[in-house]
Amino acid sequence: MIEGEGNLAFLFENMPATVRSDFALAVNQVCSERGLDPEVVLETIRQAILMAYKKDRLLSAGETVEVASFEAELDGNTGEARIFVQNEDGTKGKDVTPPGFGRIAAQTAKQVIIQRIREAEKKAVIEDFTQKIGTITQGLILRSEGPNFIVDIGKAEAIMPPQEQTPGERYYSNQRLVFYVASIRESARGSEVIVSRSHEGLVSGLFKREVPEIANGAVTISAIAREAGGRTKVAVSSNQTGVDPVGACVGQKGVRVQAVISELGGTEKVDIIQFSLDPKEFIARALAPAKDIEVILDEKNQQATAMVPASFLSLAIGLGGQNVRVAAKLAKWKIDIKGKDGEVVENAEEVKDIKAE
Repeated sequence: MIEGEGNLAFLFENMPATVRSDFALAVNQVCSERGLDPEVVLETIRQAILMAYKKDRLLSAGETVEVASFEAELDGNTGEARIFVQNEDGTKGKDVTPPGFGRIAAQTAKQVIIQRIREAEKKAVIEDFTQKIGTITQGLILRSEGPNFIVDIGKAEAIMPPQEQTPGERYYSNQRLVFYVASIRESARGSEVIVSRSHEGLVSGLFKREVPEIANGAVTISAIAREAGGRTKVAVSSNQTGVDPVGACVGQKGVRVQAVISELGGTEKVDIIQFSLDPKEFIARALAPAKDIEVILDEKNQQATAMVPASFLSLAIGLGGQNVRVAAKLAKWKIDIKGKDGEVVENAEEVKDIKAE
């Protein structure tokens, strides 16, 4: 039962042709609780009354009428409802409100109004979350439906489809997590809020929450790349003299970045680097934790060759080539990894020509 439904039940089950004076109070309470426009609710009641009149004519006289031929008047203060014939010229005609109409109207009106309020409420919620796309929110996993997980995000239930789930992360009922509001999509069941645990925006939102310098604009996240569950690289820059963007994101003894990692499940690696407009410098930093990297650019093909010392070659590549892949996404350059001339590393034949698109 939705909040306020009890008020509606009382209102309609006791509704004669002239409703009690507490009608406006009941409507206003429903609107306040559900965040609805009172005029929308009143118009819904008018339509419900017309539907009740149609049903009454069918039951009492076996007559089928078109509701478009009639007009319902409703006093928003007293709740007095009357049915009038609508003339061909659109003017109001004869009052045809039947005796004892109120109780019959109540049964139909109650069901219609509850349904319409639910529809209006859902529309209001969807409109609210449309404004929240691109932000993070707390959520509670309710259940799984096939490959999807249903998440309680406050006023609505959202869906987390497989492509928005982090590989290797386990989800279970009553688990509280932070989610990224990814989009609103249309389905056979209407509009649905889509949330994500794998989107790079989740990391951006967490840093904004944990790092005051990002929230107030002193530090900007200039670029971000992520392979959810594995590694994320975040490039930051300072907009304020004297502010170290990397230090601000890491925090004292790493407390800020550790808070972000913890929210991501505790196993994802997060590299924070300083952004640079110089592609050579930026690509070298993007390959962290590897150091002492020399970068050669082929600007025509947007391709870079990173010459890496033997001691850092495996770090530059990463497990399964993940580090260089994410670095390439961050820098938006194709990156070839090669060992520096004259240096020999274990398994060199397997790793010396790793490429990242």
